[in-house]
Amino acid sequence: MRSEKQRTKLVPVPSTGVIPERDIGKRPILECINLGITFGGLKAVENFNLTIGRTEIAGLIGPNGAGKTTVFNLLTKVYQPTAGTILLDGRETLSMTTAQVNHAGIARTFQNIRLFNNLTVEDNVKAAMNNTLSYNMWEGIFRLPGYWKEEKVAHKRAMELLGLFDMQDLAGAKAGSLPYGAQRRLEIVRALATNPSLLLLDEPAAGMNPSETAELMENIRKIRDTFQIAILLIEHDMNLVMNICEGICVLNFGQVIAKGTPEEIQSNPAVIEAYLGKQKEA
Repeated sequence: MRSEKQRTKLVPVPSTGVIPERDIGKRPILECINLGITFGGLKAVENFNLTIGRTEIAGLIGPNGAGKTTVFNLLTKVYQPTAGTILLDGRETLSMTTAQVNHAGIARTFQNIRLFNNLTVEDNVKAAMNNTLSYNMWEGIFRLPGYWKEEKVAHKRAMELLGLFDMQDLAGAKAGSLPYGAQRRLEIVRALATNPSLLLLDEPAAGMNPSETAELMENIRKIRDTFQIAILLIEHDMNLVMNICEGICVLNFGQVIAKGTPEEIQSNPAVIEAYLGKQKEA
């Protein structure tokens, strides 16, 4: 059970969404309004509405095939929506590319880990800092002073981020040589290196044992508290979701069937039916 200290009160905002009470008075970091996408006549996501507060840890759950990863792909512009609006910090993302959305403040991890396995741990993190480095091509090729100055800054930043997960001693190791749990952490560190205001985690606990999952839970809280950013996660581990998420959105067949606190979601008949099936009458 979540302690009283951990409980978060959700309050309405003008867009009809709900966000943590502490975020009231601040513009929501994300607003999805009637968002949808159709593939060849099939409506993969329809009328998706979601509001996330600036420091909220939110969950997006639902049965397999419900459309959760499709939503992530819409938010990061891997797919272009065929309907609706996405507002990132009040700014419409319609004309943005994936790179532009990332630069604007959305970073993500993937269900299947995507690291540069032959690069070092540190170089994986520094690769994500491309938007923040200011040296030009010639300074990089000829290793001019401007290059070394920026490299020094990048090294310091990479070590600070790795230190958040106690991974600084692994900076020189090849990413592909790391244990599975460490690779998961590295992917999150790399996403943080882009300085996001919204971090999307796609099944971050997949393949983890209970001890690793508990550590992940604490790390997610640490990320939110340290960087004061919002986090939206897709996850099938209901223990993690119910203990860490403040607001939860439930998808089924591409449509939102419930939104609310963990306590509200756990007792929602539509959610129970989506996961367990409709109970036959005696």
